[in-house]
Amino acid sequence: RNKLRGDFGITYDMEVLRLLDDLRSYGLEVNSVVITRYNKQPATTVFMKKLERRNIKVYTHKEIPGYPADVETIVSENGYGINPYITTTKPIVVVTAPGANSGKLATCLNQLYHEYKMGNIAGYSKFETFPVWNLPLKHPINIAYEAATVDLKDVNMIDNFHFETYHEITVSYNRDLEMFPVVKRIIEKITGNESMYQSPTDMGVNRVGFGIIDDAIVSEASKQEIIRRYFATLCDFKKGLLDEEALTRMKVIMEEVQLKQEDRSCVLPAREYAAKLKDKSNDNETIAVIAFEMNDGQIITGKSSATMDCCSAAILNSIKYLAGISDEIYLLSPLILNTIRDLKVNDLKNKITSLNANEILIALSISAVTNPTAQLAYEKLSQLNGVQAHCTVMLNKNDEQILRKLGIDVTCDAVYPSENLYYV
Repeated sequence: RNKLRGDFGITYDMEVLRLLDDLRSYGLEVNSVVITRYNKQPATTVFMKKLERRNIKVYTHKEIPGYPADVETIVSENGYGINPYITTTKPIVVVTAPGANSGKLATCLNQLYHEYKMGNIAGYSKFETFPVWNLPLKHPINIAYEAATVDLKDVNMIDNFHFETYHEITVSYNRDLEMFPVVKRIIEKITGNESMYQSPTDMGVNRVGFGIIDDAIVSEASKQEIIRRYFATLCDFKKGLLDEEALTRMKVIMEEVQLKQEDRSCVLPAREYAAKLKDKSNDNETIAVIAFEMNDGQIITGKSSATMDCCSAAILNSIKYLAGISDEIYLLSPLILNTIRDLKVNDLKNKITSLNANEILIALSISAVTNPTAQLAYEKLSQLNGVQAHCTVMLNKNDEQILRKLGIDVTCDAVYPSENLYYV
């Protein structure tokens, strides 16, 4: 399944490319890309060729029979031995991947096996973020982690291995706890010595808890993240990307933290405005409204029209508010907007006639050159960073991406904007 990274809205294969670019921009050397559980899948093979033709070294690791339970086979020539050793040049190597369940642990242990076969002493630990081991099990931060991984069915749990060894209560999660005895045995079989790790908590490096200076702010932010994840789960279920078990789990999490959809401040204004417009409408069309909660708490709304979609309208209304420009003043000439629409419909044969956020922002940037009022509003775009938004319909990909790039956190009701299946 081609998963999406939620914060960027890109698939995991594209996220690999983004990671490569970002790491290189920091001056870090990228050694190679490893494809795990490779079985000549056509789409994966195409992706590998794309990387190799850009001079990126690619390794493939096969799925090992009996993994992870059959330690004798795993730590043998018929296990890790069937996978190639990844040649490296640095004493410390970072193994990273787009998300959970990507094969980072298996890759590290595979490398450990080959290092010891060659007589090299090597070790492994993992940089951990969530769950936070030294926060309470039911802390909103840790529950937010469960909300973010409902598709993986991750559940936070007390690390019983750590408690038995150190008599200290720490938090881990089901997959780490289930795998730890096996991982410990694998490490001991590879090294020939007792493992230095006595618990999953031991294996992780996580300083998040020590960086919290205001628990109330962090807890509230975590609760808001849970609500955002809830809306995302509803939409993914509607699109057929998640099963009913994940949806039920997400609802249980909301109940556990005693949260409602309306605890997100921009939800109710969007729905109320949509209901008001619906009452005035003479047909059964779906009303698309988006509400922005500005950083000062002010609510700004936008609705879809023949000229522009709701996202575009809300962006323009918001920067007018920030610039102190009267609502009656046009930032963009209707003549310009109509010309762009004519281009879309008549020349480009686009069935979607209203202008999306990307098109509106390009028009705004051009208008700002000759229109001082548009320039004033244009300069306020950076102040949309951190704004919260909710839409009464599921946004198209173009608008979602623009909002992300502006730093706006958006949620949507699980409602399609129209009956169309493709032209949405």
